[in-house]
Amino acid sequence: MDQSSLSYAVKLYIYDLSRGMARQLSPLMLGKQLDGIWHTAIVVHGEEFFYGGEGIANCPPGGTQLGQPNSIVDLGQTEVTEEIFMEYLSSLGESTYRSDRYHLFEHNCNTFSNEVAQFLTGSKIPAHITDLPSEILSTPFGQALRPILDSITISPPGGSSFNGQR
Repeated sequence: MDQSSLSYAVKLYIYDLSRGMARQLSPLMLGKQLDGIWHTAIVVHGEEFFYGGEGIANCPPGGTQLGQPNSIVDLGQTEVTEEIFMEYLSSLGESTYRSDRYHLFEHNCNTFSNEVAQFLTGSKIPAHITDLPSEILSTPFGQALRPILDSITISPPGGSSFNGQR
């Protein structure tokens, strides 16, 4: 079979790290409604890929301790082969998405998913996910919590890291 004509499904797995608490508590604490505190991952070539405080990691789809995603968005198709994709991720893991570059608000799982989605499909992930940090920080409570939140790293257990980072 001619490999140049193959395409592969690309999906965005979306998890609510608050497990519903953001929806309940955000109006009281932030003065605005948040539907969730989103963690995202890209699923392609039969694996789930994500970025956290320990660098880029992968696992079987839904294989972290977060369990099954709250929702799945079909991002389209890619013609990027698994070999090329793994080289791309390895390069990102050695540069832009090393573990020491993680930052909860500015350089997180969602910025990783957004960049990888654009590489694979030319499309971005939904803006309500990438805009979440600025929504939180635009509130007085978000500003008050920023020093504490800046020290938090998120790494869903259950994945295997690239470049020996874990």
